Amino acid sequence: MLITCTTSDRMTDVPLKTSDERETVKAMATGTPQTPTVTSGEAIDFWPAEPMKALKGDWGRLSCRFINSHPTGAWNDFILSEWELKACAWEDFHPHSETAFVLEGELHIESQGKTVILKPGDSARVNPGGIGRYSAPVYARMYTIYGPNPDGEESHSFKYEEL
Repeated sequence: MLITCTTSDRMTDVPLKTSDERETVKAMATGTPQTPTVTSGEAIDFWPAEPMKALKGDWGRLSCRFINSHPTGAWNDFILSEWELKACAWEDFHPHSETAFVLEGELHIESQGKTVILKPGDSARVNPGGIGRYSAPVYARMYTIYGPNPDGEESHSFKYEEL
């Protein structure tokens, strides 16, 4: 397996030779396997805070934490996460919608020939069925909301670039 560059000669080609490397890339998009988000049956569902973690491998300027569930398998609820990009770009195919809300910095989002530039307080959604590219020329921190993915389709076409 090889992650290849098709849009920029500065993108990193990442050969995935071992099963550990393949699992690392899969974990970057899907996180640690966990049961889908379901309500507890209580009046309030609660998720304790976890620290942001840098993604393993050659993805060192990209950090994330999934807050209420990891996007593994099928889910019918939303999934909330926090991402931090330090002079880098990330892209992948979205089988579900992904809404970004910028907390700090400047975030560029590209999908299907359109580009928006978000600043703190701005939000945008990449709709399902296309590639979403997120880049921070200097720095960006955002919350994301993944929409439902009832068929459990996986994200793919992962690419990373240091700017």
